[in-house]
Amino acid sequence: MIKKYQPTTPGRRGASVDKGEELTKKNPEKKLLVIRKRKAGRSKGRVTVRHRGGGAKRYYRLVDFKRDKFDVPGKVTAIEYDPNRSARIALISYLDGEKRYILAPEDLVVNDQVLSSESKIDIKTGNRLKLTNIPTGTMVFNIELRPGKGGGLVRSAGMAAQLMAVEGKYATLRLPSKEIRKVPKDSMATIGRVSFSDHRLIRLGKAGRKRHLGFRPSVGGKSMNPVDHPHGGGEGHAPIGLKSPKTPWGKKAYGVRTRKQKKHSDKLIIKRRKK
Repeated sequence: MIKKYQPTTPGRRGASVDKGEELTKKNPEKKLLVIRKRKAGRSKGRVTVRHRGGGAKRYYRLVDFKRDKFDVPGKVTAIEYDPNRSARIALISYLDGEKRYILAPEDLVVNDQVLSSESKIDIKTGNRLKLTNIPTGTMVFNIELRPGKGGGLVRSAGMAAQLMAVEGKYATLRLPSKEIRKVPKDSMATIGRVSFSDHRLIRLGKAGRKRHLGFRPSVGGKSMNPVDHPHGGGEGHAPIGLKSPKTPWGKKAYGVRTRKQKKHSDKLIIKRRKK
């Protein structure tokens, strides 16, 4: 549930926060944590991604995107917050005593049973099986691009893809972006929709909350000098004055397609997403 506050300060005006009413456990499982080393947008000391740095400290939760513990029932023991992603995570306790985190689907609650299998099992929220064993029209998430690789598609809060068809070696999916593409039919996918669809309703409200997330301030190109940016110069805030907007390094920006031409997976994309 999203909570809106009274505008007692400028930062509170228009801001909203996640109340986390569905969360059942505050402290994460220690054995499933690793230290997340911060890079501040740098590689070998050089800035490769601008406007990154700082932010609240956080551990990385080891989430099981493969779910390769086949035919062993797991019980949901907790629904938890994960600072590294928009969705919730669920702590699963298996019959053999092992515990793992998984991406929590919507409507999954404590004491529910989930199962992962390479054969046909019940089409139930949270169960994971091959696309070839899932009925067409079913909503799925955490989809493998290659069998055995682990889920790589559709992992953000509230997202789901629809299985359109299974034919030959491939299954056809309609992704949340409205792109229609093929995926090997032996790839695994989880039934349902990713949890916490209200994430899109959160408004940060002030610059400080953006800093807590690890983002540093950015300055518009039109506020710079000509030596610093193609949009710079002029008196006050002048229009861009170019046929198309440019990056700080002079390349075309905003709406230019950056996907490589003749990429090997082009043959698997039936319909591209809208601009």
